[in-house]
Amino acid sequence: MKRTLILGAIFLLSIVASAQPGNPSTPAPIDGSTVILIVAGGLLGMYAVIRSRRLARN
Repeated sequence: MKRTLILGAIFLLSIVASAQPGNPSTPAPIDGSTVILIVAGGLLGMYAVIRSRRLARN
């Protein structure tokens, strides 16, 4: 479970870091509210995966 959380957090941070306005490879820089939505959606997705794995074990 810890590994899933760590990998998910690294994935989310890499998305947020690559989408910063100073990065020339980003086609359209995103604003702060979009970053919050990406992080919130990722956290919700990680929670759903962890919950489904717990239910599958029991």
